Amino acid sequence: MKHKLFLQFFQKSRFYGLGLLILLSACSQDKETPIPEGQFLKTAERIAQYSSKNDLDNYLKTRQSSAFDPTILTLFSQMGVKVYRVVYKTKNVDGASIEASGLVIVPFEIEGALPLISVQHGTITSEVDAPSNYNRSTEGTIFGPFISSLNYVTVVPDYIGYGASKTFPHPYEHAASLGSSCLDLLRAARELCGSLNITLNGQLFLTGYSEGGYATMALHQYIEQQFAAEFVVTASAPGAGAYHKTAFAEYIAAADENLFFLNSYLWVLETYNWVYGLNRPWGFYLNEPYATNVATQGVFTDNIDYNPQNLFTQELRNVLINRSDTALINTFANNDLHDWLPNAPIRLFHGTEDDFVPFFNSQNALDAMTGRGATQVTLSPIEGGDHETSLDDFVVGVLDFFEPLRQ
Repeated sequence: MKHKLFLQFFQKSRFYGLGLLILLSACSQDKETPIPEGQFLKTAERIAQYSSKNDLDNYLKTRQSSAFDPTILTLFSQMGVKVYRVVYKTKNVDGASIEASGLVIVPFEIEGALPLISVQHGTITSEVDAPSNYNRSTEGTIFGPFISSLNYVTVVPDYIGYGASKTFPHPYEHAASLGSSCLDLLRAARELCGSLNITLNGQLFLTGYSEGGYATMALHQYIEQQFAAEFVVTASAPGAGAYHKTAFAEYIAAADENLFFLNSYLWVLETYNWVYGLNRPWGFYLNEPYATNVATQGVFTDNIDYNPQNLFTQELRNVLINRSDTALINTFANNDLHDWLPNAPIRLFHGTEDDFVPFFNSQNALDAMTGRGATQVTLSPIEGGDHETSLDDFVVGVLDFFEPLRQ
C-alpha cells in the first residue's frame, strides 16, 4: 500500500524519471573554493556527496531505521546530492550569541531556481544522533538527502544543545529558541547558496515530526509574526507535535494510568523550570523517592513511577488542573502553539492512536486556527496510527501536500 501511495505522488511529479536520465561519473567531484563567512554563516564543510541517483540509492539502503524503511525512497529519488555541515551564528535562550550547527543539502546538479525546505528532527537524547554528525539513521541522514534529490535545498537544524552547541543544555520543547535557531540556519543556508551560485526561488516549505512537528509550528509562527518581510512561508506540514502545552499538562495531571512517555515530560518540566527562572526543586514536582532519583540520575532514569497519580505531587496536579499557579501555568501558555492565525497553508498530520503525543494536540490546533478565520489549515488523521507507525504515512502525505505548491 505504501509503495502505491509513493507511486501516486511521483507520477504527478514533474521530476518523475529525471534520476534515470542523469548518469554522472563518480570522477566528476568538483573542487570548491573556500566558502566565506557571512552575517549568519560561520563555516560550511562538504562532508558527503553522491554524484548520481545510484550513489544516493546505495547510501539510502544502508540507513536502516526501526520506524521507516529507507529502501522505499530509492524507488523515487531523482539525482545525487551534496551534504554540507554548517556552523552558524544564533542566540541562546538568554540572548547570548552562540554558534549552532546543522545540515544544508543541495542537489548535485541544479535544476533552475530551487525552493528551500527546512526539516526539523524529532526528539533525540544523544549527541551522536545530531544531524550534523551524519552517522546515524535519523531524519537528517535519511530524508534530508532524499528530499534534496527532488530538487530542493534542504536544511536540517541540530537545535541548540547538539553539534556545535553541545556544551549547552537543549531547551526541549521551548518554542522561542526552536523558532529563532531554526530561522538563523535558514539565513545561513541562504548565504551558503549565494556562495555556491545556487539561485533560490523564494519558496519556503517547513516540516518535521514529533519535537520536529512542534519546532516546525514554532518556526512558522516566528517567521510570519516577526520576519514576514524576510521570508515567506509557502506551506508547512507539522506532524504529531505537542502544540497545546496547557491542555497536555492537564491531561497528564488527570491521568490515572501508566504513561510511558513521562521521562520526556519531565524533560519539559526541567527545561521550563530553568528557562523561565522558576528554579523549583524536584520535590515541588515529584513525590519521593522519585524527586531524589531524578535529581541525582537525570530525567531519563528508570527509577520513577509511570502513573502520574503516584509520580507527581498532589500540589502540582492541583496546580495544573486548576491553573492556580500563575508563574508555572504561564510557562506552558508561553509555549502553546495551537492558537494563532497563519497566513500560509498548514496541513497537520497525527496518528489517531498516538500514545506519546495525544491526537488532541492537532485537533485543538485545527479548531483554534479555523476559529480565528484560517481557511487553509487542514488535519490529516492517520487512522489507527501511533507515534511510530504513523511516520511513513506522514512522509507520503507531506510530499503529496508540497508538490502541487511548487513553482
